[in-house]
Amino acid sequence: MGINITHPAHDARTVEYWDPQVDNELVCVDVHAETHDVKTFTLAACEGKHVRFSAGQYFAFETDLEGETETRCYSVSSSPLRTNAFSITVKRVAGGRISNWLHDNLIPGTIVRTNGPLGQFIRPAGKDRKFLFLSGGSGITPVMSMVRELADATTPVDVVFLHAARTPADFVFRSELTIIANRLKGLRLYLLPEDLAGEQSWPGLSGRISKELFQLTVPDIAARTVMCCGPAPFMAAARKITAELGVPPERYIEESFDAVVEDVPATLPDTVEDKVFEVAFSKQGKSIQVSTQQTVLSVAKKSGVRIPSSCSNGLCGTCKSKLTSGFVDMKPNGGIRQREIEAGFFLPCCSKPLSDLVIDR
Repeated sequence: MGINITHPAHDARTVEYWDPQVDNELVCVDVHAETHDVKTFTLAACEGKHVRFSAGQYFAFETDLEGETETRCYSVSSSPLRTNAFSITVKRVAGGRISNWLHDNLIPGTIVRTNGPLGQFIRPAGKDRKFLFLSGGSGITPVMSMVRELADATTPVDVVFLHAARTPADFVFRSELTIIANRLKGLRLYLLPEDLAGEQSWPGLSGRISKELFQLTVPDIAARTVMCCGPAPFMAAARKITAELGVPPERYIEESFDAVVEDVPATLPDTVEDKVFEVAFSKQGKSIQVSTQQTVLSVAKKSGVRIPSSCSNGLCGTCKSKLTSGFVDMKPNGGIRQREIEAGFFLPCCSKPLSDLVIDR
């Protein structure tokens, strides 16, 4: 006689899920030191809700420092198949305001404000799809989420994962990755330190990514979809090398939180169709001229106006600002909630003026 036991936590009828349009607070439930300068923070919804996200996505965290709200984006490093809590893995950056605050202050029981999940760095679906995962430094976090998801799903995979770091001591998740690679058939793991300082015996390759390295480790690279995340120089090199080896642009997918200002002219256009409006920043006491063909952020950056930003295309919400006067044409990509828009907030990175503006910055 069989016995059917259903645990309430796994009954879809009883599980409440995080609503990005309403929920914005998480509580830290665990902190784990990964390396000498990297920590993993595990977070859960304050009301006990489960959090749905896709491997590769991130959350934008808001912190009040010295009277100003700072926002930074951190990718989820845990598996999306585990929804009761999730983890972000953060490297302490010299001079980094938010990363240092998190390392020094975020302990179990601390409440943090966040917006998410956000981002489009998501592994394309397809049974027969072959992947090359590339990550450099702390860029491993969204890729680690993908690897953990594949391990949890226990489905056949064909993945080559190459992670580069400065030294072997800088490899985050080194032990766990070795275990997963030994158990997950179809995953080939390469750890690539640039320098072997402090390592008595290193069994693998070292140096930087190169055309020759990929030809040796991934001879069928042209047949794979490349998922890449890391510092800008690392991704630029990966983009160039994989293209030379036959990977088409549509199968090269990358993620970066480096601030990128749109390539628009600093001077205003002369065409009669364009209108020019004055945009004033009340706290900084500055005003700039922005045309209807330019975003507020692009001109502000080039004019020396301070607005924190990351993605520059409406995804992360880092540049979110209060609009105290005027109207804009905003085209966000998920970085702002509807209730925030109704409260007068907007994203300068994806907004063009429709009138003179006054911004509370």
